[in-house]
Amino acid sequence: MTGETTSPRAEGSKSPASPKSKSPSPKAGSPEAGGVAGILPAQHWVDAAQEHGDDDDSDTSTLASSTASLTASILEYRKIHVGLGHIFNQVTSHHVQTLVLGGKLFLAPLDTDKVHKVLDVGTGTGTWAIDFADQHPNIEVIGTDISPIQSPWVPPNLKFEIEDCTLDWTFSPESFNYVHIRWLIGSIADWEAVFKQAFQSLAPGGWLETHEGSAGWESDDNSLKEDSALDQWGKMCHNFGNSIGRSFTIVADGVQRKAMEAAGFVDIQEVDYKTPVGTWPKDPELKEIGQYTQYALEADLEGYILYPATALGWSPEEVTVFAAHARREIRSPRIHAFYRQKVLYGRKP
Repeated sequence: MTGETTSPRAEGSKSPASPKSKSPSPKAGSPEAGGVAGILPAQHWVDAAQEHGDDDDSDTSTLASSTASLTASILEYRKIHVGLGHIFNQVTSHHVQTLVLGGKLFLAPLDTDKVHKVLDVGTGTGTWAIDFADQHPNIEVIGTDISPIQSPWVPPNLKFEIEDCTLDWTFSPESFNYVHIRWLIGSIADWEAVFKQAFQSLAPGGWLETHEGSAGWESDDNSLKEDSALDQWGKMCHNFGNSIGRSFTIVADGVQRKAMEAAGFVDIQEVDYKTPVGTWPKDPELKEIGQYTQYALEADLEGYILYPATALGWSPEEVTVFAAHARREIRSPRIHAFYRQKVLYGRKP
Protein backbone atom coordinates (compact mmCIF):
# COMPACT_ATOMS: atom_id res chain seq x y z
CA MET A 1 0.00 0.00 0.00
CA THR A 2 1.27 3.45 -0.84
CA GLY A 3 0.38 6.19 1.63
CA GLU A 4 -1.72 9.02 0.21
CA THR A 5 -0.33 12.45 0.96
CA THR A 6 -2.62 15.36 1.61
CA SER A 7 -0.62 18.47 0.79
CA PRO A 8 -1.62 22.13 0.79
CA ARG A 9 -0.73 23.89 -2.43
CA ALA A 10 1.27 26.92 -1.37
CA GLU A 11 0.29 29.95 -3.42
CA GLY A 12 3.05 32.08 -4.91
CA SER A 13 2.58 35.44 -3.24
CA LYS A 14 4.93 37.83 -1.57
CA SER A 15 5.84 37.20 2.03
CA PRO A 16 5.24 39.93 4.60
CA ALA A 17 7.90 42.58 4.95
CA SER A 18 10.05 42.38 8.03
CA PRO A 19 9.25 45.09 10.57
CA LYS A 20 11.81 47.86 10.85
CA SER A 21 13.52 48.07 14.18
CA LYS A 22 15.13 51.16 15.63
CA SER A 23 17.46 49.03 17.76
CA PRO A 24 18.08 45.53 16.37
CA SER A 25 17.51 42.70 18.79
CA PRO A 26 20.53 40.56 19.69
CA LYS A 27 21.07 37.51 17.52
CA ALA A 28 19.34 34.37 18.79
CA GLY A 29 21.61 32.36 21.04
CA SER A 30 24.17 35.16 21.41
CA PRO A 31 25.54 36.18 24.81
CA GLU A 32 23.59 39.44 24.50
CA ALA A 33 20.36 37.49 24.04
CA GLY A 34 21.03 35.50 27.17
CA GLY A 35 18.82 32.66 25.97
CA VAL A 36 18.87 29.28 24.27
CA ALA A 37 20.68 28.95 20.94
CA GLY A 38 18.30 29.56 18.05
CA ILE A 39 15.60 31.14 20.23
CA LEU A 40 15.10 34.90 20.32
CA PRO A 41 14.69 36.50 23.75
CA ALA A 42 11.29 37.60 24.99
CA GLN A 43 12.31 41.27 24.77
CA HIS A 44 12.61 40.92 20.99
CA TRP A 45 8.86 40.33 20.74
CA VAL A 46 8.02 43.12 23.16
CA ASP A 47 10.11 45.53 21.07
CA ALA A 48 8.71 44.22 17.79
CA ALA A 49 5.12 44.72 18.99
CA GLN A 50 5.69 48.47 18.74
CA GLU A 51 6.80 48.16 15.11
CA HIS A 52 3.70 46.47 13.66
CA GLY A 53 1.30 49.40 13.80
CA ASP A 54 1.66 50.15 10.06
CA ASP A 55 1.74 46.52 8.93
CA ASP A 56 -1.43 46.05 6.91
CA ASP A 57 -2.07 42.50 8.06
CA SER A 58 -1.13 42.92 11.71
CA ASP A 59 -3.65 42.61 14.50
CA THR A 60 -2.75 45.86 16.22
CA SER A 61 -5.64 45.75 18.67
CA THR A 62 -4.51 42.34 19.85
CA LEU A 63 -0.89 43.46 20.15
CA ALA A 64 -1.90 46.55 22.11
CA SER A 65 -4.34 44.99 24.55
CA SER A 66 -3.55 41.29 24.87
CA THR A 67 -1.27 41.67 27.88
CA ALA A 68 -4.17 42.94 29.94
CA SER A 69 -6.40 40.09 28.79
CA LEU A 70 -4.36 37.28 30.29
CA THR A 71 -3.42 37.32 33.95
CA ALA A 72 -0.81 35.33 35.80
CA SER A 73 -3.54 33.58 37.78
CA ILE A 74 -5.12 32.19 34.59
CA LEU A 75 -1.76 30.92 33.39
CA GLU A 76 -1.11 29.35 36.76
CA TYR A 77 -4.49 27.60 36.65
CA ARG A 78 -3.63 26.14 33.27
CA LYS A 79 -0.24 25.02 34.52
CA ILE A 80 -1.65 23.24 37.56
CA HIS A 81 -4.93 21.86 36.33
CA VAL A 82 -4.51 21.24 32.61
CA GLY A 83 -2.05 18.81 31.02
CA LEU A 84 -0.17 19.32 27.78
CA GLY A 85 -2.57 17.19 25.82
CA HIS A 86 -5.67 18.80 27.32
CA ILE A 87 -5.10 22.49 26.65
CA PHE A 88 -5.94 22.00 23.00
CA ASN A 89 -9.48 22.73 21.95
CA GLN A 90 -10.18 19.05 21.46
CA VAL A 91 -13.58 19.25 19.87
CA THR A 92 -12.29 21.48 17.08
CA SER A 93 -9.04 19.55 16.72
CA HIS A 94 -11.01 16.31 16.44
CA HIS A 95 -12.98 17.87 13.61
CA VAL A 96 -9.70 18.86 11.92
CA GLN A 97 -8.43 15.30 12.16
CA THR A 98 -11.65 13.92 10.73
CA LEU A 99 -11.40 16.34 7.80
CA VAL A 100 -7.75 15.41 7.23
CA LEU A 101 -8.72 11.73 7.09
CA GLY A 102 -11.46 12.41 4.58
CA GLY A 103 -14.29 12.01 7.08
CA LYS A 104 -12.93 8.81 8.59
CA LEU A 105 -12.25 8.05 12.25
CA PHE A 106 -9.50 5.54 11.48
CA LEU A 107 -7.41 4.19 8.61
CA ALA A 108 -6.60 0.67 9.79
CA PRO A 109 -8.43 -2.03 7.78
CA LEU A 110 -10.77 -3.06 10.58
CA ASP A 111 -13.51 -5.61 10.00
CA THR A 112 -15.84 -3.98 12.52
CA ASP A 113 -18.13 -7.02 12.46
CA LYS A 114 -15.29 -8.98 14.10
CA VAL A 115 -14.04 -6.22 16.41
CA HIS A 116 -15.34 -6.68 19.95
CA LYS A 117 -13.28 -4.29 22.06
CA VAL A 118 -11.43 -1.03 21.33
CA LEU A 119 -9.04 1.05 23.45
CA ASP A 120 -8.54 4.80 22.95
CA VAL A 121 -5.30 5.79 24.72
CA GLY A 122 -4.96 9.43 25.79
CA THR A 123 -8.64 10.02 25.08
CA GLY A 124 -8.66 13.60 26.42
CA THR A 125 -12.23 14.88 26.32
CA GLY A 126 -13.23 11.57 24.73
CA THR A 127 -14.55 13.04 21.49
CA TRP A 128 -13.05 10.36 19.23
CA ALA A 129 -14.18 7.55 21.54
CA ILE A 130 -17.73 8.94 21.68
CA ASP A 131 -17.95 9.18 17.89
CA PHE A 132 -16.53 5.68 17.41
CA ALA A 133 -18.88 4.19 20.01
CA ASP A 134 -21.85 5.97 18.42
CA GLN A 135 -21.02 4.57 15.01
CA HIS A 136 -20.33 1.05 16.29
CA PRO A 137 -22.84 0.24 19.07
CA ASN A 138 -21.88 -3.45 18.91
CA ILE A 139 -18.28 -2.71 20.01
CA GLU A 140 -17.17 -2.11 23.59
CA VAL A 141 -14.99 1.02 23.78
CA ILE A 142 -12.72 2.11 26.62
CA GLY A 143 -11.04 5.53 26.72
CA THR A 144 -8.14 6.16 29.10
CA ASP A 145 -6.45 9.35 30.25
CA ILE A 146 -4.69 10.74 33.29
CA SER A 147 -7.35 13.44 33.76
CA PRO A 148 -11.10 12.95 34.38
CA ILE A 149 -12.23 15.61 31.91
CA GLN A 150 -14.59 13.47 29.82
CA SER A 151 -18.30 14.06 29.38
CA PRO A 152 -20.62 12.00 31.63
CA TRP A 153 -23.06 11.71 28.70
CA VAL A 154 -21.68 8.85 26.63
CA PRO A 155 -23.02 5.94 24.58
CA PRO A 156 -23.81 2.83 26.66
CA ASN A 157 -20.98 0.87 25.01
CA LEU A 158 -18.33 3.39 26.12
CA LYS A 159 -16.64 3.92 29.46
CA PHE A 160 -13.73 6.08 30.56
CA GLU A 161 -10.97 5.04 32.97
CA ILE A 162 -8.13 6.90 34.63
CA GLU A 163 -4.88 5.37 33.45
CA ASP A 164 -1.35 6.59 32.73
CA CYS A 165 -0.21 4.91 29.53
CA THR A 166 3.45 5.44 30.48
CA LEU A 167 3.02 3.09 33.46
CA ASP A 168 2.10 -0.61 33.44
CA TRP A 169 -1.26 -1.08 31.77
CA THR A 170 -3.91 -2.76 33.92
CA PHE A 171 -5.70 -4.56 31.09
CA SER A 172 -5.47 -8.31 30.60
CA PRO A 173 -3.29 -9.49 27.72
CA GLU A 174 -5.05 -9.86 24.35
CA SER A 175 -8.10 -7.87 25.54
CA PHE A 176 -8.55 -5.62 22.51
CA ASN A 177 -8.91 -5.86 18.75
CA TYR A 178 -7.89 -2.27 18.06
CA VAL A 179 -5.82 0.34 19.96
CA HIS A 180 -6.07 3.98 18.91
CA ILE A 181 -3.41 6.49 20.02
CA ARG A 182 -3.47 10.14 18.96
CA TRP A 183 -1.55 13.30 19.77
CA LEU A 184 0.59 12.25 22.69
CA ILE A 185 3.52 14.35 21.47
CA GLY A 186 5.37 15.84 24.43
CA SER A 187 3.88 13.30 26.84
CA ILE A 188 5.89 10.13 26.16
CA ALA A 189 9.51 9.50 27.10
CA ASP A 190 9.66 5.90 25.85
CA TRP A 191 7.46 5.25 22.82
CA GLU A 192 8.74 1.71 22.42
CA ALA A 193 7.54 0.83 25.92
CA VAL A 194 4.07 2.25 25.19
CA PHE A 195 3.76 0.37 21.90
CA LYS A 196 4.96 -2.87 23.52
CA GLN A 197 2.14 -2.59 26.04
CA ALA A 198 -0.30 -1.94 23.20
CA PHE A 199 1.06 -5.06 21.49
CA GLN A 200 0.51 -7.13 24.63
CA SER A 201 -3.03 -5.82 25.07
CA LEU A 202 -4.05 -6.75 21.51
CA ALA A 203 -5.42 -10.10 20.45
CA PRO A 204 -3.64 -11.77 17.52
CA GLY A 205 -4.64 -9.99 14.32
CA GLY A 206 -5.47 -6.79 16.21
CA TRP A 207 -4.37 -3.37 15.00
CA LEU A 208 -2.56 -0.43 16.55
CA GLU A 209 -3.05 3.01 14.95
CA THR A 210 -0.98 6.04 15.94
CA HIS A 211 -1.50 9.68 14.89
CA GLU A 212 1.17 12.26 15.69
CA GLY A 213 2.13 15.69 14.37
CA SER A 214 5.18 17.90 14.29
CA ALA A 215 5.60 20.78 16.70
CA GLY A 216 7.18 22.94 14.01
CA TRP A 217 5.70 24.96 11.18
CA GLU A 218 6.87 25.02 7.57
CA SER A 219 6.02 26.57 4.21
CA ASP A 220 6.76 25.33 0.70
CA ASP A 221 7.30 28.81 -0.73
CA ASN A 222 9.47 30.41 1.96
CA SER A 223 6.58 32.61 3.04
CA LEU A 224 7.21 31.50 6.62
CA LYS A 225 10.49 33.15 7.49
CA GLU A 226 13.17 31.94 9.87
CA ASP A 227 12.87 33.68 13.23
CA SER A 228 9.19 34.45 12.64
CA ALA A 229 6.95 33.77 15.63
CA LEU A 230 5.71 30.46 14.20
CA ASP A 231 9.26 29.38 13.42
CA GLN A 232 10.36 30.31 16.93
CA TRP A 233 7.39 28.50 18.45
CA GLY A 234 8.57 25.21 16.97
CA LYS A 235 12.11 25.77 18.23
CA MET A 236 10.78 26.58 21.69
CA CYS A 237 8.83 23.30 21.73
CA HIS A 238 11.89 21.32 20.70
CA ASN A 239 13.95 22.97 23.43
CA PHE A 240 11.22 22.26 25.99
CA GLY A 241 10.99 18.62 24.93
CA ASN A 242 14.73 18.17 25.28
CA SER A 243 14.62 19.74 28.74
CA ILE A 244 12.01 17.25 30.02
CA GLY A 245 13.16 14.18 28.08
CA ARG A 246 10.05 14.02 25.89
CA SER A 247 10.81 14.65 22.26
CA PHE A 248 8.71 16.93 20.09
CA THR A 249 10.36 15.61 16.90
CA ILE A 250 8.38 12.37 16.71
CA VAL A 251 7.44 12.85 13.06
CA ALA A 252 10.82 14.07 11.84
CA ASP A 253 12.66 11.24 13.61
CA GLY A 254 10.32 8.48 12.44
CA VAL A 255 9.75 7.41 16.04
CA GLN A 256 6.36 5.80 15.45
CA ARG A 257 7.58 3.28 12.87
CA LYS A 258 10.75 2.43 14.79
CA ALA A 259 8.80 1.84 18.01
CA MET A 260 6.11 -0.22 16.27
CA GLU A 261 8.70 -2.43 14.59
CA ALA A 262 10.54 -2.91 17.89
CA ALA A 263 7.28 -3.88 19.60
CA GLY A 264 6.65 -6.61 17.01
CA PHE A 265 3.99 -5.13 14.73
CA VAL A 266 3.88 -6.20 11.08
CA ASP A 267 2.20 -4.93 7.90
CA ILE A 268 2.94 -1.38 9.02
CA GLN A 269 1.50 1.29 6.74
CA GLU A 270 2.41 4.97 6.92
CA VAL A 271 0.44 7.96 5.62
CA ASP A 272 1.86 11.50 5.52
CA TYR A 273 -0.17 14.69 5.64
CA LYS A 274 0.53 18.40 5.49
CA THR A 275 -2.06 20.27 7.54
CA PRO A 276 -2.44 23.98 6.70
CA VAL A 277 -3.28 26.70 9.18
CA GLY A 278 -5.41 29.62 8.06
CA THR A 279 -7.60 30.15 5.03
CA TRP A 280 -4.80 30.66 2.49
CA PRO A 281 -5.20 27.41 0.46
CA LYS A 282 -7.19 27.74 -2.78
CA ASP A 283 -8.36 24.13 -2.61
CA PRO A 284 -11.76 24.23 -0.82
CA GLU A 285 -11.12 21.12 1.29
CA LEU A 286 -7.69 22.32 2.41
CA LYS A 287 -9.10 25.80 3.07
CA GLU A 288 -11.70 24.26 5.40
CA ILE A 289 -9.01 22.24 7.19
CA GLY A 290 -6.88 25.38 7.56
CA GLN A 291 -9.80 27.38 8.88
CA TYR A 292 -10.64 24.86 11.61
CA THR A 293 -6.96 24.46 12.47
CA GLN A 294 -6.85 28.21 13.00
CA TYR A 295 -9.95 28.04 15.20
CA ALA A 296 -8.40 25.29 17.30
CA LEU A 297 -5.15 27.19 17.78
CA GLU A 298 -6.71 30.54 18.54
CA ALA A 299 -9.06 28.98 21.08
CA ASP A 300 -6.12 28.79 23.49
CA LEU A 301 -3.00 30.07 21.80
CA GLU A 302 -1.42 31.24 25.05
CA GLY A 303 -2.06 27.80 26.53
CA TYR A 304 -0.05 26.14 23.79
CA ILE A 305 2.87 28.50 24.21
CA LEU A 306 2.81 28.56 28.01
CA TYR A 307 4.93 25.49 28.75
CA PRO A 308 7.79 25.96 26.27
CA ALA A 309 7.96 29.71 27.00
CA THR A 310 7.94 29.46 30.78
CA ALA A 311 10.68 26.84 30.49
CA LEU A 312 12.75 29.72 29.07
CA GLY A 313 11.87 31.89 32.05
CA TRP A 314 9.38 34.14 30.25
CA SER A 315 6.77 36.03 32.24
CA PRO A 316 3.02 35.64 31.61
CA GLU A 317 2.97 39.07 29.98
CA GLU A 318 5.81 38.09 27.63
CA VAL A 319 3.96 34.88 26.72
CA THR A 320 0.93 36.96 25.80
CA VAL A 321 2.91 39.37 23.62
CA PHE A 322 4.55 36.48 21.76
CA ALA A 323 1.16 34.82 21.29
CA ALA A 324 -0.11 38.03 19.69
CA HIS A 325 2.70 37.86 17.13
CA ALA A 326 1.93 34.20 16.42
CA ARG A 327 -1.77 35.02 16.06
CA ARG A 328 -0.98 37.77 13.55
CA GLU A 329 1.05 35.32 11.46
CA ILE A 330 -1.65 32.64 11.61
CA ARG A 331 -4.19 35.18 10.31
CA SER A 332 -1.96 36.53 7.56
CA PRO A 333 -2.99 35.41 4.04
CA ARG A 334 0.61 35.97 2.95
CA ILE A 335 2.04 33.22 5.16
CA HIS A 336 1.34 29.72 3.85
CA ALA A 337 2.17 27.67 6.92
CA PHE A 338 1.47 24.01 7.59
CA TYR A 339 2.59 21.27 9.96
CA ARG A 340 3.33 17.64 9.17
CA GLN A 341 1.41 14.65 10.45
CA LYS A 342 2.04 10.93 10.29
CA VAL A 343 -0.57 8.23 10.71
CA LEU A 344 0.70 4.66 11.03
CA TYR A 345 -1.11 1.42 11.63
CA GLY A 346 0.23 -2.07 12.11
CA ARG A 347 -1.00 -5.55 12.93
CA LYS A 348 -0.12 -7.96 15.70
CA PRO A 349 0.71 -11.35 14.08
